[in-house]
Amino acid sequence: MALVMLSCTAIGALGTEALHGEARPPAYLIGQIEVTDPDGYAREYLPKAKEIIKAHGGKLIAAAGAAATGSQVVAVDGDPPKRVVIYMYPSMEALWAWRHDPAYVQVRAVGEKYARYHTFAVEGSVANYSPHHAVGRCDLQRAPPNSETPGSARRLPPTGRTAD
Repeated sequence: MALVMLSCTAIGALGTEALHGEARPPAYLIGQIEVTDPDGYAREYLPKAKEIIKAHGGKLIAAAGAAATGSQVVAVDGDPPKRVVIYMYPSMEALWAWRHDPAYVQVRAVGEKYARYHTFAVEGSVANYSPHHAVGRCDLQRAPPNSETPGSARRLPPTGRTAD
């Protein structure tokens, strides 16, 4: 147990130190895409694009519609686009580095043979940004002395409160 607590303390200290220098919120790329040739798009564009996106720290948050995994875009107001993707990048700088990467510019030209794009980016809200989401943390708490297993540790839910 002492080893676990020591490890958690060390990880927390390293994470806190890393965050003080660059507590930037993530950036989200939202793409509304009209795929005109799903086969060509899936075969010639997607594999290369995904590789370059990943290399720049991009993570797929959601995808729906044509050429996606089966989820559909649901209209809330107005007509829904044919396909929507949302990617999260570590920062707006990382997003722009991806978009201007010569390898992606080349792949995008291929993608434009098979789809029409309308993409835009937003920075995550600083008020809602939590460094705890950016760095892993240990959510262990010592169980109360009268619990069933004295001295045991248990995982806390993300709120920081103990689970009932």
